[in-house]
Amino acid sequence: MRVVIFSGTTEGRNLSAQLAELGIETVVCVATEYGRVLQEQVPGTHTLTGRLTAAEMAGVLDGADLCIDATHPYAREASRNIRLAAGQAGVSCRRLLREESPLPMEAVAVDSTEEAAAFLAGTEGNILLTTGAKELGAFASLSSERLYPRVLPMLESLAACEAAGIPRCNIIAMQGPFSYELNYALLKQFHISWMVTKDGGAAGGFEEKVQAARETGTKLVVIRRPQETGDSYDAILKMCEEMMVCR
Repeated sequence: MRVVIFSGTTEGRNLSAQLAELGIETVVCVATEYGRVLQEQVPGTHTLTGRLTAAEMAGVLDGADLCIDATHPYAREASRNIRLAAGQAGVSCRRLLREESPLPMEAVAVDSTEEAAAFLAGTEGNILLTTGAKELGAFASLSSERLYPRVLPMLESLAACEAAGIPRCNIIAMQGPFSYELNYALLKQFHISWMVTKDGGAAGGFEEKVQAARETGTKLVVIRRPQETGDSYDAILKMCEEMMVCR
């Protein structure tokens, strides 16, 4: 049995480890070198690295028994391409859903980074951006002096910050997930008034961000998740176990 997982999340790595333990041939596709380093720590799995087109994904899926989309909850384009590729390859595709977090009542909820930036244009104070280096362009209308992006410690992340004109003293290049204590310390250290975040769920440290924001008086701007359907981690694992029994 051969399963292809399009990953980049904690759930994807955990699932790949469990499938490998079951004796399932497990191929894991990740988009970045950072993802490759994490995935290659999982024994018994084969990792493919790089951003793939739908046609390239279909090639990887050729001959597979199952396709699992375990990409980030906000990776809409990747999920669309994965569904398209699975259809082209004639392989069943399952979307692994990360459980959503309840949004705090005091948070400002928006539908996109652009909407977050438009809202923040009418505010004052420093802004901690925890939405990733790829989203920096959406905040170009704001003073770069206000922006404190927290990004992965990668050259491409630093290049994106430089392209956006972020002062070097404002860049926080660190690997998460982040504890409440570290979030609290960063919010205090940089005198943050606003934190922009996505609902990354428990695996993304969302509650730790909420707690630190409350304790420091930082206001939250939360980008809502795209609406989608799929299966839980446990449901997909059970499906794979049943497929192995039936072979």
